[in-house]
Amino acid sequence: MAEIATRRASPSRPIMAGVVTALVGFTSSFAVVLTGLAAVGASHAQAASGLLALSLTMGVACIVLAWRYRMPITAAWSTPGAALLAATSGAGHSAGGWSAAVGAFLVVAALILLTALVPWIGSVIAAIPPSIAQAMLAGVLLPLCLAPVTGLAKNPWAVIPVVLTWLVFARLAPRWAVPLAFAAATIVIVAGLVTSGAAVDASLLIPHIELTAPTITVGSLVGIALPLFIVTMASQNVPGVAVMRSFGYEVPWRPAMLVTGAGTALGAVAGGHAINLAAISAALAASPDAEPDPKRRWVAGVSTGVSYLVLGGFSAAFAALVVLAPAAVIPAVAGLALLGAFGSAVQQAIDDPGERTPAVATFLVAASGVTFWGVSAAFWALLGGLLVRGVLHLGRR
Repeated sequence: MAEIATRRASPSRPIMAGVVTALVGFTSSFAVVLTGLAAVGASHAQAASGLLALSLTMGVACIVLAWRYRMPITAAWSTPGAALLAATSGAGHSAGGWSAAVGAFLVVAALILLTALVPWIGSVIAAIPPSIAQAMLAGVLLPLCLAPVTGLAKNPWAVIPVVLTWLVFARLAPRWAVPLAFAAATIVIVAGLVTSGAAVDASLLIPHIELTAPTITVGSLVGIALPLFIVTMASQNVPGVAVMRSFGYEVPWRPAMLVTGAGTALGAVAGGHAINLAAISAALAASPDAEPDPKRRWVAGVSTGVSYLVLGGFSAAFAALVVLAPAAVIPAVAGLALLGAFGSAVQQAIDDPGERTPAVATFLVAASGVTFWGVSAAFWALLGGLLVRGVLHLGRR
């Protein structure tokens, strides 16, 4: 009992939990974000601006929601959404390039805000069978999750240290496996620069915001905005609420959507694709490990937000590492970061035997990467899966 009382009296515990939440969330998936933004046409400067915008907006969202509602509510960028962007590289350019992608990000923001204001929009998203939504996500993630394997063949001496580090810490400290794999990648990158004697442009290390005038195209609406919105809602916001509920917190849905929707809108013109409620990393701030007293865990939410703001100051340096990295190293890190999400998506997609065939059809179309009329495979996978399901369920109750 004395030990518990001592732990409750320590004001630094929830603060450190927030720092860990931000570090794990940021370092585990920033490479996915940069890859996704580049895939839809962002230059290095625009992708770095997007990373900074996302860090700032989700940091403010964490602080506002946690402080206002005295809950350890945390926000995050949409990692599945970034993975979806990375899988739409061909469709992204044919849909209108970077300015059209920014327009799609603004549409996603508008849809998130409408979800807060118009309840039936959330009902429409909820009506999409989870097996199909997760199968679409799994198909999108598959090519990215193969990167560590293909990287071992392409550049073994650079990728092997990254994969081995991930494997060792996946056994010893799973929470830190991906961040430490990124640390190993950083060592590989620095060693390569020292060996080659290459100079680093100091301007790459200075954080900056680069605004882009948005354009709206049919291709970007159908091929980017709609799948990005569905993935963000189904794989981030809805699970995020469920995770918080498992720890005894009822997230205020409408305010959370208003805050994350407004944050997405503000970050979009600077290159940020979407922010949402944290799902996987939410447990780091909301669990008893963060603070035994549930009424004090909101401090971890605020600390997470402040930490994201600080990490935003280093966003340009993180983006520079991606540019300077040897071939296959950063894709390998991104692939390792997505293995957990891929496994979860596959499990949920095929869990119900009655929904398995539509889910498999959805998965295969999404994994194929095919594009028609500038529209990405993610949209066709969703459409095809619903069509197969409709035919198979025709006449059933």
